Amino acid sequence: MAPFLMVSNVIDAVNRRIGKWVAWAILLAVVISTGNAIVRKLFDTSSNAWLEAQWYLFGAVFMLCASWTLLQNEHIRIDIINNLFPKWIRDWIDVMGHLLFLLPFTILMVWMSVPFFWKSFIGNEQSVNAGGLVVWPAKILIVIGFIMLTAQGISELIKRLAIISGDLEDTSGDSHHGAAAEAEARRLLEQAKIDGIAPITAKP
Repeated sequence: MAPFLMVSNVIDAVNRRIGKWVAWAILLAVVISTGNAIVRKLFDTSSNAWLEAQWYLFGAVFMLCASWTLLQNEHIRIDIINNLFPKWIRDWIDVMGHLLFLLPFTILMVWMSVPFFWKSFIGNEQSVNAGGLVVWPAKILIVIGFIMLTAQGISELIKRLAIISGDLEDTSGDSHHGAAAEAEARRLLEQAKIDGIAPITAKP
């Protein structure tokens, strides 16, 4: 597994670095939105280019930080159900989820988004709004984002298989958003007991 884990480490490092840099686009989008609002109020004018720039920045954050989100285990999962299972079952759920759902979906999206972008690029597609921006840079974000997410899915699959085989220690612990979700799940179960509702329990 060592060579595969090296590949996984490279993917993780690249996606982490890109995610941290692209996340700053949120601040830039806020600055542009604020400036645009002030100009509109003070001078009764606006620009479609600045409005679309905000959408592009949001799209960049959404698409290019998705792989970082998966790396940090901050993606949405049904923790209240997932945590009813033993760890080895949760590990295999992750493996099958990546193999049967995540990777087929991301690969399909890459396959479909490349011609979608290319057609826009060679035609130099422009915004339909007056004074708007060129469209193809927004469309290439879809291609890049799903390539990154595919790579991260492969990385997560490698790590999960290494954990199952005993070649890698699972250090994820409760450091991810799941800790908060699990705490909320425990609170709901306690509330269910108070309300006289029998909670679902897993067999040891």
